[in-house]
Amino acid sequence: LGQFKVPHRITAILQGESLLNDATALLIYRMAISAAAGSILLSSAVPMILLSTLGSLAAGYLLGRVSLMTLGRIEDPASGTVVQFAGTFGVWILADRIGLSAIITIVVYAMTIARTAPRRMPARNRISSYSVWETAVFVLNVLAFVLMGLQARTIVGRLAGQGQTDAFVLAGTVLAIVIVSRLIWVLGCGAIIRWFGRFGVADRQRDAPSFRGGVLIGWCGMRGLVTLAAAFALPADFPARDPIVLAAFTVVLGTLVLQGMSLKPLLRLLNLDPDETVDREIAQARVVVMQAALDILSGKTSDAAAAVREQYAAQRKIAKNPDDAQAATEYDRLRLYAIKSQRDALEELRRNGTIGDEAYHRLEEEIDWTELAASPPGRFQPLNT
Repeated sequence: LGQFKVPHRITAILQGESLLNDATALLIYRMAISAAAGSILLSSAVPMILLSTLGSLAAGYLLGRVSLMTLGRIEDPASGTVVQFAGTFGVWILADRIGLSAIITIVVYAMTIARTAPRRMPARNRISSYSVWETAVFVLNVLAFVLMGLQARTIVGRLAGQGQTDAFVLAGTVLAIVIVSRLIWVLGCGAIIRWFGRFGVADRQRDAPSFRGGVLIGWCGMRGLVTLAAAFALPADFPARDPIVLAAFTVVLGTLVLQGMSLKPLLRLLNLDPDETVDREIAQARVVVMQAALDILSGKTSDAAAAVREQYAAQRKIAKNPDDAQAATEYDRLRLYAIKSQRDALEELRRNGTIGDEAYHRLEEEIDWTELAASPPGRFQPLNT
């Protein structure tokens, strides 16, 4: 979904829904399995869910504060990334061992760090960790789907004859029910909200979800690893475990392929109104922060201060562009053009033996940061002419 231009409100709803649904579903799932195994009574499930939820919120916040104090003292990017990995998996394991909701704990833990990390963690550590985490999540997702696909093949082999046919019919039925029920629920709730919005103030009517937005939200019901993990976590002797796992695999694969591949044509068909909320916020905030930099430098009279003020003034000009707050100005284009010449000169210095590899890589890193600073976010592309 992040590859398409989707209204920010819809993206926020889907992301929030994903976190809430996963956390709630796994918590209820855990209680249901325990009840089926006879380890707890259904009458005590609700108090346990409430206690687990509140405990997860408190644990996530406290562990996040502890992690921040640790990360703020680490200056080496590699060490900081390792500590982040160890802390994240450690929090998950700890929460699971003491009976809390691991997902809720991790979400609160991550939010606590994200809200205060910019002032406590070095910028180099944050930038380095972004790329590492993005790669790690991608690799883990691929490995998880590969391993689960191999297990699904074994399950299909165990379902022979009529049992295999019945299992596939069940899986297809569950997939259809999942897709249709979500559309009915989302569109129905949207219709009710719009109906009540007719009797409210103008702002409430404007904030009511549109039918086209409801169609998109209803269709973006792709399931992922949580669905598969929950099915595979069933005890080996659980009744009808193999058909349940096959149904879960079918739902995940079916929604990802059917809904995922049809998302782009659907967006083209719905023709949703462009949402520039985030762009406006970025432009407004960028003007403020650039002006703050200019104000603090206004009392400096050195040549270096004048050069820095010129850079900030150019960036403020970008932010004030009403058409595109991230547009590259002539200032940026000239910087990128000059950077290409710098790279060529640096390469020639190493080629003729004037500098060694150590000096080359240090200067290369400086040029890389300069090029990133001169490139509009999300559209990084060096200019050749």
